[in-house]
Amino acid sequence: MRKQAKLLALTLLFCVPPAAARQGNTTRKDSEAGQKPPAQQAPEPSAPKAATDDPGYIIGPEDMLSINVWKEAELTKIVPVRPDGKISLPLLNDVQAAGLTPTQLGVAIRDGLKKFISDPEVTVIVTAVNSRRVYVMGEVSRPGAITLLPGMNVLQALATAGSFTQFANIKGIYVLRTEDGKQVKHPFNYKAVIKGQNPEQNLELRSGDTIVVP
Repeated sequence: MRKQAKLLALTLLFCVPPAAARQGNTTRKDSEAGQKPPAQQAPEPSAPKAATDDPGYIIGPEDMLSINVWKEAELTKIVPVRPDGKISLPLLNDVQAAGLTPTQLGVAIRDGLKKFISDPEVTVIVTAVNSRRVYVMGEVSRPGAITLLPGMNVLQALATAGSFTQFANIKGIYVLRTEDGKQVKHPFNYKAVIKGQNPEQNLELRSGDTIVVP
């Protein structure tokens, strides 16, 4: 009996720790497996600056403006700029907006309202840019007008117009621009430009430019 008791004690002594060790290793592995490495966020691509964030933005026909007169709800309006470049406001009737920055228009409205209101405070915000447009025509998936953002170049406009069709001659793209009253054709070789060649062809666009993809 004593020998059996000793054998049983020795068996427990040598068998229990390895099992416990295996259990500990399993627990550690499970814990490590449950841990995820910290997620790495990809850098956000830079985007062209929005026209409404540009303090030097020049208002044009068809733009939408928010006119806010502090404490004067009846004078606070969202109005379109008419084709003649003017907006219509209570008390002031027609006010010239095209050709001015939002700050300059705010000053003009404030000066006009001084005849009716004591020390008016006016804020003008461009809520929609419709006057600055370029056009993409030809073999692209989404031809048509594109809102021109400050600094937008030919590549960026083409990206907005979608992919080329299978018939597109991407080496023969050109930009039509009116200069000094005459239409000028500026070549744009897409394959060369995306390889870093002929960077001067990637023009900064102007309002009214037309990109043709033959």
